[in-house]
Amino acid sequence: MKPQVEIYDTTLRDGSQGEGINFSVADKLRIAEKLDAFGVHYIEGGWPGSNPKDIEFFAQARKKKFKNARLAAFGSTRKKATPVETDDQVRLLIEAGTPVVTIFGKTSLLHVREVLRCTPEENLAMIADTVRYLKDHNKYVIYDAEHAFDGYKLDPDYALATWQAAEKAGADFVVLCDTNGGCLPSEIAGITRAAIGKLNCKVGIHTHDDSGVGVANALAALDAGAVHVQGTINGYGERTGNCNLTSIIPLVHFKQKKTCVPAKSLPKLKELSMFVDTVANFRHNPRLPWVGSAAFAHKGGTHVNAVQKLASSYEHINPELVGNQRNVLISDLAGRSNIVMKAQELGFKLTNDTPELRAILEAIKQREHEGYEYEAAEASMALIIRNTLNQKPAPKFTIEAYHVSMRRDLKESICEATLKARVGTTVHHEVAEGDGPVNALDGALRAALVKSYPKLKSISLTDYKVRILDGIAGTAARTRVLITSTDGKREWGTVGVSENIIEASLQALVDSMEYALLKK
Repeated sequence: MKPQVEIYDTTLRDGSQGEGINFSVADKLRIAEKLDAFGVHYIEGGWPGSNPKDIEFFAQARKKKFKNARLAAFGSTRKKATPVETDDQVRLLIEAGTPVVTIFGKTSLLHVREVLRCTPEENLAMIADTVRYLKDHNKYVIYDAEHAFDGYKLDPDYALATWQAAEKAGADFVVLCDTNGGCLPSEIAGITRAAIGKLNCKVGIHTHDDSGVGVANALAALDAGAVHVQGTINGYGERTGNCNLTSIIPLVHFKQKKTCVPAKSLPKLKELSMFVDTVANFRHNPRLPWVGSAAFAHKGGTHVNAVQKLASSYEHINPELVGNQRNVLISDLAGRSNIVMKAQELGFKLTNDTPELRAILEAIKQREHEGYEYEAAEASMALIIRNTLNQKPAPKFTIEAYHVSMRRDLKESICEATLKARVGTTVHHEVAEGDGPVNALDGALRAALVKSYPKLKSISLTDYKVRILDGIAGTAARTRVLITSTDGKREWGTVGVSENIIEASLQALVDSMEYALLKK
């Protein structure tokens, strides 16, 4: 079944031009394989005429078999005053060995005169010559009309002439590009409609997000009749980025009711988003629509109460359809429904009729008032719920004393922690060194407890964050410490608060160990 909207991914080319992104050849190959498995229709691998890394990528990619996607090499029209047959950049596009070649050319007379510094007629010839030459070499040619909308607003007749030059030379697609990202959806829709009325080939859209409407502009073009959309995973790209494919794909499928990628791929959308972030070494953006961890997060008590009764009251779609999940947050804004739903997520058999529910809610709100927060510290919250439901059961262990010190020798500074922990009638007294006071304290606590609880050997600390809560108090300010721990299979967060950063850290560490010892 042919898709009604083709998805053209340019993460590996346009996306890699974003600040802080530097894909290796191996990175690009891994992402290409993931995109192919997901079902995008085109993967733009790079510009073989711009750097050796992209040449190497295409050499490696030729050895792979793509099941769903066609690989595209990207470049420009021939240079002015240069026969296309002798243009090295065009030659490299052919040598890349891809079935698809995408080239861009100038639409705007301003760019023709001030950037290319050639005549309008020469620019038209550059477009036509290059498209024709690539078609003669059996390439599927996509023509990206750079500054298409700005150029059309400047001189509609000339802009149309550039697009028709590509079409008449055999271009399979003319893609209208909002290169500066400065147009509004109404402008995009009107100009796209005008282009479709004058062209016989298929029309696509390529938008940037400089004005915050990259996705909206792509949707406007699709509503106007475009059948091909270019973008990047997670919206990577120059300046503020490109049209975000993790938004446009579900919008096309669920909202516009048009076919694009295979329907079976949609539940893997969040996985794809996080995979690309991981390869790029970026922290995943929790506020991304559809795939972010906050996309289906509920915090206000009124909202959560409604979601508990009818999920669609505050969710525009079932989060599982895009591989995401509902996330109920706990804070001083929480109501009974927040606590019930979050407790159920954590494995507690809690209902709106549980007698201890009010006490749990009051305890959490009081601690939030003191500076604790539980959105990223669900393990600490689970301990509060457990302790309230079980009327404060006997702790697995208690800390009787600790001491942290630092000494410096001729070569380095060494932190040392001494800790005394009681497990039943047994007291463990341990000393550990570390790179810093918290690292040393973590080592001493773990050494003391593993003697009674060997399973804690597998626990490790993966993240440590500190926030000053009332900076006006200077060095006496209360400090919140958030710790993330893992046993290799799951992760959990804990929190501690104190004017003493070491004390706050120990609170979070103790919660982490106690949570690890809980039965499911």
